[in-house]
Amino acid sequence: MQVHLKHATPLSCCYEAIRTCYQSFAYSDGGGRKDLELIDRVANKYRHNSTLEHLFYNFEILGISRACLQELARHRMASFSVKSSRYTLSELKTQESFLPLSAQNLERAQKFLVFTGIEAVDHASVQALENLRLLISNHVKNDYAKFAMPESYKTSLAFSLNARSLQNFLSLRTDSKALWEIRQLAFAIYEALPQDHQYLFSACLKEAR
Repeated sequence: MQVHLKHATPLSCCYEAIRTCYQSFAYSDGGGRKDLELIDRVANKYRHNSTLEHLFYNFEILGISRACLQELARHRMASFSVKSSRYTLSELKTQESFLPLSAQNLERAQKFLVFTGIEAVDHASVQALENLRLLISNHVKNDYAKFAMPESYKTSLAFSLNARSLQNFLSLRTDSKALWEIRQLAFAIYEALPQDHQYLFSACLKEAR
């Protein structure tokens, strides 16, 4: 998978909102240490974390499975624009058969599938991919063929959320009990953040990978 940060709201939007609450603009140091500590103190330590909603992030996420997408969509306080299965399944039409399960065909299949590393599961996914390819090749409409898509089929999306929601996401999805793929995604999202924003989220990380 790949995660690219497309937009991040400047931190000034958050500390200026906080200073509006307390009318403490005279104490601002123009985005220096005092202003940055103010965000952490008010939002994280005093739990006035609605102020974090002034910080907004937009990510491009490439190559996650539909299983991972389903997990991601449970985070309702976010916006999603997802690669359409209605319009994009034609990408399989020009493909040759993915069978037999040779090393070359398995490598070709990984363009379309997220592999788990468990051979039986990955082989079953390739078989499902071949079934889907046959449906598309036989001119079954995408709206029907997509019901045969394996959960491992790769997708991409634009993903947007505010800092308060991102803290919740990271605290849940970096946990060792989270689905392994969304756990990888959570760490990748954290690492894609601007370095000067990461201090607001570091305490949300449950464990190192």
